[in-house]
Amino acid sequence: MFDVKKFMNTQFISREEDVPVPDLKDFFGPEEKPVWRVRGITGQELAVANETVERNRRGLVAVVRKMVATLSVKDAEKVAGMVQDPERVTDEMAKRLEMFVLGSVEPAADMALAIKICKVRPIEFFEITGVINRLTGMGQDAKKKPGNSGKTPT
Repeated sequence: MFDVKKFMNTQFISREEDVPVPDLKDFFGPEEKPVWRVRGITGQELAVANETVERNRRGLVAVVRKMVATLSVKDAEKVAGMVQDPERVTDEMAKRLEMFVLGSVEPAADMALAIKICKVRPIEFFEITGVINRLTGMGQDAKKKPGNSGKTPT
């Protein structure tokens, strides 16, 4: 039977992991290992990332509706081509960008950094967000209580 009291009284901590980013070594100090420290995000943060997808969709749909309402058929076809533009932000990309910001520990990341890493280092971007996603799926770790150090010296 699930021990609700024990679960509620347990402290949890986010899982963290270093993601090697050797191709970014030029942007780290000379004595530093090129690693990006990330953590799994919380349920609340995951909901924010998922909501980003919906905001992304609503924004794109609103722009297209406004444009198409005033266009000829020929111009509407151009807009349809723009919607399939590889530079547009897809739902998955919107979510990954948000997860990158929320899950980056060291260095901390804002949206501008996330977008730049995504644009210029897409493999590293996907590796980092993949690890954040994996850690999130694993959930948080139960914080271990310090154990006894052995017998008390006499």
